[in-house]
Amino acid sequence: MAQVIVADNASSDGSVEYLKESWPDVEIYSFQKNYGFAEGYNIAIKRASTEFVLILNSDVEVTDGFLEPLVKYMDTNSKVAACQPKILQLTDRSRFEKAGAAGGLIDVLGYPFCRGRIMDYTETDFGQYDTEKYVFWASGACMLVRRNDFIDYGGFDADFFAHQEEIDLCFRFNARGRKVGVVPSSVVYHLGGGTLSYDNPQKTYLNFRNNLLMLYKNLKPKHLIPIAIIRFFMDYLAALVFLFKGDYANAGAVRRARWDFIKMKSRFKAKRKANLEVSIAKSIPSAYKGSIVFEYFILHRRTIKGV
Repeated sequence: MAQVIVADNASSDGSVEYLKESWPDVEIYSFQKNYGFAEGYNIAIKRASTEFVLILNSDVEVTDGFLEPLVKYMDTNSKVAACQPKILQLTDRSRFEKAGAAGGLIDVLGYPFCRGRIMDYTETDFGQYDTEKYVFWASGACMLVRRNDFIDYGGFDADFFAHQEEIDLCFRFNARGRKVGVVPSSVVYHLGGGTLSYDNPQKTYLNFRNNLLMLYKNLKPKHLIPIAIIRFFMDYLAALVFLFKGDYANAGAVRRARWDFIKMKSRFKAKRKANLEVSIAKSIPSAYKGSIVFEYFILHRRTIKGV
């Protein structure tokens, strides 16, 4: 029997009242302040009592029977800590959605992308990624996770507030020998940008800042130093591109993300030390060995085949 929990981050749009009237059996956790995506889920999942927890965004439309393949996959793959379905666009159901698509990957410089989505380009789904596969990360838009693994591995990092906290969690899963999978026989539709539009400067800020924090927390020293140097130049190059386009708000968001990353590093030292002490994986097979930025902008690659 499923336990349905709605975590409400101090909303003021009348949604809680609507839920109470329409679905009185649903458990509602009404928080007195906005804890953000990360901590809001942490609180709710600790209160749950099931073996598996489905993390599901409010802008996702599910399909009939979507949950059964995910549960079956987890039941038959004990090494898997989390998995996701195939995620398509709600407004164009033939195309993959940016936030997860057919499973998340990460390149050699720490840039996340997906099977079915590179940068802003999303592929049409014609079954090219319809095989179950280990991936680097599962999307927080719709993720089935073992509750004990979620809690034992520290859950989402509350300091992230929102964006890339699921990639950070999956990084920890992978580094400690657990697996993350995608189950394409399960399909959901995601609105995408329902909370913050994809070109919103606050989204840009959180993505750049949290990506740097994630790499600092999880990369081994021999990888962290060279990647940090390259990312310094590439991040400011991204800011210059925004400037040339006249998008001063997003250019400033990148710069602010870099500065805040530096200011936040001191309180992330303990997290980094703790992560590295329990990391057992010499390498992560699901990590992409190339640079997706180089391949996208220089080689004009738009699809990921054989990954």
